[in-house]
Amino acid sequence: MKLLVCICKTPDTTAKISFTNDNTQFDTNNVSFIMNPTDEWYALVRAIEVKEQLGGTVTVITVGQKDLDQIVRKALAIGADNAVRVNAEPTDAYFVAKQIAAHAQGENYDLIFTGKETIDYNGFMVGGMLAELLDLPFVSLANHMEIEGNTATVSRDIEGGVEKLTVDTPFVVSAQKGMAEQRIPNMRGIMMARRKPLKVVEPVAAASLISTKVYELPPERKSVKLVDPENPAELVRLLHEEAKVI
Repeated sequence: MKLLVCICKTPDTTAKISFTNDNTQFDTNNVSFIMNPTDEWYALVRAIEVKEQLGGTVTVITVGQKDLDQIVRKALAIGADNAVRVNAEPTDAYFVAKQIAAHAQGENYDLIFTGKETIDYNGFMVGGMLAELLDLPFVSLANHMEIEGNTATVSRDIEGGVEKLTVDTPFVVSAQKGMAEQRIPNMRGIMMARRKPLKVVEPVAAASLISTKVYELPPERKSVKLVDPENPAELVRLLHEEAKVI
């Protein structure tokens, strides 16, 4: 099977977030970036598992500048066969989806994977937009998938149960927890990643549909009060008089 996995970078979860230019721009100074976890742990690994089971190739694609190459190399070290980087700053979800669609058209991919969402913006939009641009079925929030021939059976959680869908390839799927388990690159994979192809292409014309007005940090958490476990009466009093929850 011919598989495409969409990946991107996100700030490390321990990064201290700040903004510049009157809070209209994310300050990347002194921020470490990682591969978006849902792209890496679930989408990429599940694609590699499908390749191992059925044969084929896994291509990763990302939209961004040269600083992304290290993250792309990690995807190659985990097990992807080749990579494409669209040499453009990802301004919004539509712009990203448009760039990926431009690459995918004519490539005849059987399956296109995205992560559930990015851990920075949590927009959850690229997968659906990509499917629409390519006129393909889209299955969101998948946590299990089995493939037999040209048909996939995909499961996802819904309120009160599990929904099972069957869909013929090609299609786009967004993966979440349960789809696969994280893989750590080994030394052999890291060495081989240096020799795997990373193709850099220029972006196609695509207008950004949104602009950032302002960023705001969430309010700081209030300090907590510690109550002696030997004094439950004080806990009850605080819950009743100050928290007003009882």
